[in-house]
Formats: sequence, structure tokens, C-alpha cells
Amino acid sequence: MNYDFTEIEAKWQEYWAKNQTFKAENNSDKEKFYVLDMFPYPSGAGLHVGHPLGYIASDIYARYKRHKGFNVLHPMGYDSFGLPAEQYAIQTGQHPAITTETNIARYRDQLDKIGFSFDWSREVRTSTPQYYKWTQWIFIQLFNSWYNNDTNKAEDIATLTALFEKEGNATVNAVCDEDIIVFTAEEWNAFDTKKQQELLLQYRLTYLADTEVNWCPGLGTVLANDEIVNGVSERGGHPVIRKKMTQWSMRISAYAQRLLDDLTTVDWPQPLKDSQTNWIGRSQGASVTFQILPPTPSKGEGATPGYMTGGNNAHLLLERAKEMRNNPTEAEAILWERLKGKNIGDKFRRQHLIADFIVDFVCLSKKLIVEVDGAIHEEQKEADQSRTDVLNARGFKVVRFTNEQVIGDLDAVLNNIITELSNSKEVPPSGVRGIDVFTTRPDTIFGVSFMTLAPEHELVAKITTPEQKAEVEAYIEATAKRSERERMADVKTISGAFTGAYAEHPFTKEPVPIWIGDYVLAGYGTGAVMAVPCGDQRDYDFAKKFNIAIPNVFEGVDISEEAHADKDKTVIANSDFLNGLPYKKAMKLAIYELEKIGQGKGKINYRLRDAVFSRQRYWGEPFPVYYVDGMPQMIDAKHLPIALPEVEKYLPTETGEPPLGNATVWAWDTVSNQVVDNSKINNTTVWPLELNTMPGWAGSSFYFNRYMDPNNTEAIFSEEAINYWQDVDLYIGGSEHATGHLLYARFWQKFLFDKGVVPKNEFAKKLINQGMITGTSAFVYGFGPGFSVNVSNKEDLQKYSEVLEMKKYVISKESYENAVKGDYDIVVKNIITNRIKDFASVGLVAELDSSFDGTFLPVRVDVKYLIGTTDVLDIERLKEDPLFSFLKKAEFKLNSDDEYIVGREVEKMSKSKYNVVSPDSICVGYGADSLRLYEMFLGPLEQSKPWNTAGITGTHGFLKKLWRLYVDDNGIKVTDTEASKDNLKTLHKTIKKVEEDIENFSFNTSVSTFMIAVNELSAQKCTSREVLEALVILVSPYAPHIAEELWSKLGHTNSISTAPFPKFEASHLVESSKEYPVSFNGKMRFKLELPMDFTKDQIEEVVMAHEKTIQQLAGRTPKKVIIVPGKIINIVG
Repeated sequence: MNYDFTEIEAKWQEYWAKNQTFKAENNSDKEKFYVLDMFPYPSGAGLHVGHPLGYIASDIYARYKRHKGFNVLHPMGYDSFGLPAEQYAIQTGQHPAITTETNIARYRDQLDKIGFSFDWSREVRTSTPQYYKWTQWIFIQLFNSWYNNDTNKAEDIATLTALFEKEGNATVNAVCDEDIIVFTAEEWNAFDTKKQQELLLQYRLTYLADTEVNWCPGLGTVLANDEIVNGVSERGGHPVIRKKMTQWSMRISAYAQRLLDDLTTVDWPQPLKDSQTNWIGRSQGASVTFQILPPTPSKGEGATPGYMTGGNNAHLLLERAKEMRNNPTEAEAILWERLKGKNIGDKFRRQHLIADFIVDFVCLSKKLIVEVDGAIHEEQKEADQSRTDVLNARGFKVVRFTNEQVIGDLDAVLNNIITELSNSKEVPPSGVRGIDVFTTRPDTIFGVSFMTLAPEHELVAKITTPEQKAEVEAYIEATAKRSERERMADVKTISGAFTGAYAEHPFTKEPVPIWIGDYVLAGYGTGAVMAVPCGDQRDYDFAKKFNIAIPNVFEGVDISEEAHADKDKTVIANSDFLNGLPYKKAMKLAIYELEKIGQGKGKINYRLRDAVFSRQRYWGEPFPVYYVDGMPQMIDAKHLPIALPEVEKYLPTETGEPPLGNATVWAWDTVSNQVVDNSKINNTTVWPLELNTMPGWAGSSFYFNRYMDPNNTEAIFSEEAINYWQDVDLYIGGSEHATGHLLYARFWQKFLFDKGVVPKNEFAKKLINQGMITGTSAFVYGFGPGFSVNVSNKEDLQKYSEVLEMKKYVISKESYENAVKGDYDIVVKNIITNRIKDFASVGLVAELDSSFDGTFLPVRVDVKYLIGTTDVLDIERLKEDPLFSFLKKAEFKLNSDDEYIVGREVEKMSKSKYNVVSPDSICVGYGADSLRLYEMFLGPLEQSKPWNTAGITGTHGFLKKLWRLYVDDNGIKVTDTEASKDNLKTLHKTIKKVEEDIENFSFNTSVSTFMIAVNELSAQKCTSREVLEALVILVSPYAPHIAEELWSKLGHTNSISTAPFPKFEASHLVESSKEYPVSFNGKMRFKLELPMDFTKDQIEEVVMAHEKTIQQLAGRTPKKVIIVPGKIINIVG
């Protein structure tokens, strides 16, 4: 009876599906164990043999835990929203849902054939309304929450509103936008609804903001940093630029410290933890404000600008201005109470010097002056007009109010001022508005010789002088084509542009030139750096290139060749009050002095930016959002899901709106609570819906929890389900998700924990990153030698082209490698000779051009055209493939066996490299159990390893041998014969090793252990049921189909999947006897097996009486008998 894996595997796959063998229960008395794989995006290409590696490992562990008596949850689903289906829809018009369904069917078929023990009753698909209803629900919860720093958690927005109503926001300690205006409870309660909504958006955990994004025109959407490779989109290779767009964002920055701290609580790979730690990027230092000064045209080397708004007589007026501030009129005092502290959104100063005048109030950022006039001004209108003319000439607009207007109708005055502010273009105010920077080295502040802004920084356009405008704009345009990652990685290219503007050093008051450079990122810190070239290599290189001063602030350090980055042994010099101080003391004192002058403070900064949550795509989760007067409103959760509408085109609209702008039924009726036709929008009861969709990571940020109760239509999951399963015990997936999915999923889990929705702060206790199975690409070597040909006319050119098309040659790898070194073998020489003859046949004289390097071209060919598991190419089949039509007329130079042997090279397994091996063909040729064993046998789970189809014959051969241990031509040959000591020894050392291997995820060594065990038991001619039943359970997690079949043949009617795992008994490994080498004068002459418990005297008695000892001694009496029990016997003399 042969091992018919095709029949066996089909039989048991059908059995598992029919009996729902692996269905988990939510109310079991068993201890739970939750094993999870990162669910796949169902691409059209299907799975290749690299994809199942992690799935096989997790399946082994899940099956093992079932044998150990656990209630195992091992689900699978699909991350089914994504760009490929949308791109296919754009090209063909086929709805992405149809493409996705087709792809999922292909994936399911492949997964089933490999024999995974998934609980398919819990399958989820992120693109179904039944699933994304809960993605939308979580979005609403985030919108309705804020982060309270005092309690260090997210809270309902209603608690924040209650604080505003009672106390205003002056004492609120929240994670929020930076430009928050301070308001009292009275002011909050007086704000209209729209104003209140605008203010609340600055606190919500998901909010609308103008954000610098990666815009891909070719794909018509925003991309995350991890979707960009070398400045182009990972999908399709389209250029990506940086631009500002109004986007939904997630305030993940609120959780930065918790995301860092809690890495210590999970058993995740250290490299992955390091990636997240670096991505979050916590740094301690200081926030410093450098005031902007009006520049004079220069090249940025340090020309002195004028930087006071006061005129020549300013020194005479300062005391007068101070006196006027201390003694305001009644109207001035009333108005100041409403203007101060950015109460109306912009900062005002009072009794401030402009030219030689003291103005009542001025908003320098908008160049708006507010004057409050008493009765005396009726008599000096001409003087007032002259004063206004001077102020207008300086770019200020002046608005005037009488005392009576301010006192009698303050609201009207304020509304007038607010209108003027909204009509004013913000400008960089002289000497007041600052550039905020974050620095980890405030101790080096006296080494600042220039400032660098990110090209995208909002101030660049405002501070750039007319003389520098063209250069700056050209630089910004060039930089927009590079991704942030590319800019971070490129440390060799030094580029920048001078803005023409200056800032004022907070201590020395010296002007500091302001540059822009692409090594500064808008998304990190404040998007600006104080450049200290003596202490930072990038600043140093920048200063050298642009001839900027490099002051040295380090005692006894040579900076003539490079910057000095070490800080531990640094002593500060040339730095006024910091001179002679070591790094830590200088840092503290610098922060203290900055705080004292109001231009800085100690601060902890994070590299982690809030996550952009909008995508300009069709195939994504719709937002449950409609807009009233431009303000976002959440649709009540009871009306979810808001399903994707149908559209005619999947591209952005002609007016640049996202694809949902093409939908004709995409408006929200607040009366019927339904999506209705756009024609019904009346902006009273029917409103427009959000046109963006959510990003790809939305659905994957909580799917692990939804698996716990996936068919619940009333809640995201029941309390019973979440409280039983709690969290994932083992999560297996790729390390490429470290700073994408895994970070966002941790963020959402912590948010849901804060809200009391989930019981655990982290969603996965243990995580393993499986390595990559690489492909072995196949190469042929095209030979198209370069020739110098005298072509004098169009006719000759035509002939030249015809000769080149006559015949192509493909030579061997050996010939190719020699030829590139100029060593032409006989094959290549003959090709050259024949080609010269070809040219001569049409009247052209040709000579080999040895200087032409591009003559030898390795070309990848599809590995499916290799014969069997060899490296022999099936040339005829290859030529029939339209993809390789360029080789159709090629002459392949064969070896002495009339074969063409391809070259091989290990590369990433990829469709584009033609090295993809499908698991389907392996399952057909060798069976799923052979595939499972081979993938584990390749090497440690976490390491990358190359695929070699030829190697699978080894594991397939092992399974045949395993089968023969149980079955012969007459059927099952297992008996109830008592196991021998050797049988039990083999079994129990196997139990011990396999259990240790599985617990340590060393699956590759388990496969070796099985091979050894089967060899030993075969040699022992073991037929003992006691041994062979236990062995088949050990094998079952790895090769479940053959295990089920053998288990059935052993007489069992139930699946092997829950059979108890064999117990290791150490007593079977204790040796009862010892084989001693018996030596005479140090040379071993024979071996003798003796009981392990024999004493030294007993050993000597038996040895000396042994016939071989007598023979060796030949009547002599030994001088000494050396015996070490359990080790050696040596007879001397």
C-alpha cells in the first residue's frame, strides 16, 4: 500500500471543512490560546512559496497547543482594501469588489490545499460593510475623544466641553494643537456653535488640519512614508511630491510615551522594538525661540539688518510707553482684556513703538494697528492723518475707534477687528514673531551661526526677500520631488538656499541668517533647526559649502576638519555664562537662562508625527462624516455602516476631487438618516458627505479583536468574547510592518483600552518576525557583440539594422564570465566571425569594438521553464512565451549534453524577477505535508533562506519512509507488541526534543529529529502501537494529513488534532549499562558493557576475569589497574 498523498490530503481537507474541526468556542472551560498570522492582502498573483512560511509556523504551534489541551483560536481573513484592485479598476472598469472576490477565492483555495487549521467561521474581510462598520465606529469614538495629560488617557469629549463651560481652557492640560487661543468660560459660552466646533477640533483625537503630505499625482492619492521607495510610489513607481492638503489626522502623538514605555511589557523581537523606538524618536532638550528680523539684501554671510519697529527716537519713548501701559484709559483697559492672550486668535501688543509713534494696539503678524481715540482727537485730525500715512508707508493698516464705541458696543468693535484680521495677509513681524526650534544641545547655543528651515516650512514664503525669491522657489520645487526617507538617508548631497531673512540670537542679539535645506524635515520637531556647525556634521558640511562661519564653542577641540559630536567629555567655551561648564551643567543653565528671558524652555520632543488618515482613493473605508457649513459632523453609530457608493470612474474628478466626487448618490439626509442623491443637497437637512476614504492601515488596526466575535452585528465584540480571549498570545508576521501596521494597531489598542472597550493595553503578548524565503532566479546570457561599422547613408543604416536582427545568440554562463573579462572562448570567437560575415554579406565592413562594454547581457527567464528540479532550460517552451518573444529567434549554444544550463542567483522572490515558485505545483508534485516540512527544514524561522525545489525531495522521501514504518503491502503493520527499551528511548528523546523545539520555535531542528527517529525505529523494526501512536501525534502539527491518515488506520474514529500530546518520561533516557573501552597501557583493545551501578571493585573483578584481558596479559601481572566508574578502564604493565 503506497503513500498516495494526493488522495490522503484531499480526504482530510474535506473532513476538516465538513466537521469544522478547528472551530474555537468563546465559552470553553479550557485555557485559551490565541495564535494569529498577519492577514494577507489578496493580490491577483496569489501565494508563492515564500508566503506560507509564517502561516506554517503558526499552524504548527496552534496544532501543538490543541494537543496540549488548549482552546485555540487560529483565525484567518483578508486585508482586502488596497491600491492594486483600484488600479485594476481604473484600467479595466471592473469594480474592485469583483477583483477582490476573485483574488480571495484564489487565496482560499491555495490556503486550504496547504492544510492550515484555521477557524474559517471567523473569517473577516476589511472591505465588507459588515466589517468596516466597526472601523467607522472606532473613528467616531476617536473623534469624540480628547487626551487628558493629567489622567494620561483618552476621555470623552463631553468631559472637555464641561470643563470649557465651567472654567474655560486656561487650566486644561491636553494634547492639542499648538496655536490654541486662551478663553474663559464666559467667552466659551458666548461663542457660536461653529466657533466651538472649530476649537474642539484642536483637541479631538482625530481632526482636520492642513498637513504636509506625500502626494502621488500618478496614483491620485496621498501615500504614507512606508509606501514610498527611493522617491517614487512602491506601487507603480510613480513620482511623489510634498504638498499641503486638508486631511484627517490621528493624534497618535498623544500616545508617544506610552508606545515607548510599553515596549518593555511585550515579548517582541528586539530589532522590531528598536525600529519603533527610533521611529517614535524621544529626545530631551529645549525649545528655543529666535525672533525674526527684517533683512537687508545679502548673500547670507551676516550683513547687519535693522530689527526694531521703533524709529530713531525709540530710546526716548520707551519709558513713556511703559507709563501708558500702566495707566490705560477706561476704553483701552476694556479692549485690552479682550485682545490679550490671543483671545481673538491673533496676538496683540499694547502701547508699542512703531517708527517714532506709540500705537495703542498692534497685531504685528497681520500688520494691523488699532487706535482708541478720546475727544482730543477731534482737534488733531490732520496730525492723526500724518501719523497714519507714516504707519501705512511701513505696511501697517490703521483702524480707529472712539472711547464711546469701545465702552458702548465692545462686541461690534471686536467683530470689526476680527474682520480686518481675516482680510490681512500674515507677515513676518519685525523683531517679534519667532522661529521655534527644538534642540537636544542647548549648551551649544552660542555656536549658532545660521538657521535652517525645512523647504516646506510655513514661514519660508513669508520671510523670503524679493531678491532671493526665485532661488528659494526653485529649490522648493526640486525638493518636493524627494521623499522624507530619501532626504534623511542622503547624507552626501548638500544643498540649500538663503532666504534673505535673519533671526536674532536670544543671548548675543546678533543677526543669524536663515537658510532652507532639505536635510531639515517639516515633519520632525518644528521643521527648523538652530545650526551649530562645530557640533553637528550636517550643519558643518552645510556651512563649509556655503561659506558660513563655524564658531568653536568647545574647549580644546580641533574642528578644522569635522564637527565635534561627542558630548560626554565636552567642556563649553566661547559661550559667555556657559564657559568652563561640562555638557550636562551647561545644558541646564542654558535652559534656565532661556526661560528667564522668555525665549525657551526645557522640553521632551518626539519624532513621531500625527498620522495622516485621509486617502484620495475609492477602494477604502468611507468616513461616517458629513459637513455642515464646512464643519465635520459624525453620523450616529446606529446608522452605520455608511457603504461605499457606486461610481462611473475610479479616478479623481476633473476638478481634482477624490474619486468619491464622482458619486451621484453621496449626500446625508439628517431627517431620514440615509444616504441620498446629491441633487437633494439643500444645506438645511441634506448635506455633502466626506469624499476621502480611510488609509489601508485602518482595517488592520483592530482586526485581531474582531476575530474574537466576528459575526456580532450589535457590537464590535461582546464583553464575554473579549474578556475570554483578552489578547493575542502569539502573533507571527513580517518585520516590514514594524513602523506601520504594528505601531498603528498598538495606538488603537491603547485608545480602546482607555475607553474601557478592551481589557489589555497591548494586543499581542509575543510576536515573531518570520524571515524571507528568497527565490533563486534563472539567467541566460545574451551575446550581442558591438561592432564598428562604416555606415555612410540611410541604406547602409537599414542594412546594419537587418544584420542585428538576423540572429541573437545565447551563450553559457562560463563563456559569458570569460567574455566580460576579454577572454573569448571558441564559442564566442565563432559568433564574432559569423557576425562579421553577416555584415560582409550585405556589403558592410565590420570590426569588433572591444571598448563597447554592453555586449554581454544576463537576462532573467522564468524558473517554470526549468526541467524538473534541474537547472536545464526547456528552450522550446520558453520561446513560446510572449514575454520572452525577444528570444524566439535566438540560437542557444548548448553544452556537450545538448543542454542549456541556466545561471542561478539568489534574490527576493518576486513576479518581476520570474523566480516565483507556486505552492500549487509543489502540492501537486510532492504534497502539502512535504511543502510544510521543507519550509520548516530550510532553517531557523526568523532567518532568510533561499528556496530550492530540488531540496523538497528529501522531506518527501522522509514521509514515504514514515509511511512504511506503519504500512506495508498488506496494510497497517502496527501491533500491540510491547515496546523495547530502544524503542522507548528513541520515542522519549524525540518527545523531549520536539516539545523543546516547538516551545522555542526551532521548527527546523524538529524535522531533523523526526528523520532520526524514523531511521532508528525502522532499524529497530519497531511495530509497537505504544510508540508509533505517540510518534504520529508528534508529527501531526508538522504533517497533519499523513498523521490523520495513519491515526485513522490505527483504529481511531476522531481527528488526531485533539489527541493528548505524549508525555516525556526521563527514565527511558537513563542508561542502565555503560560500554567501557578497555585499554592496555593507554591503547584500547576491546569494549565491555557493564551495569552502570557497578562499583570499582566489581568492575575490576569482571575485567580481570575476561578472556580478552587474560589473552592480552599473557600471564603477566599488571602493575596497576586504573578504573574510573562510568568512564575508563586502563590496565598498566
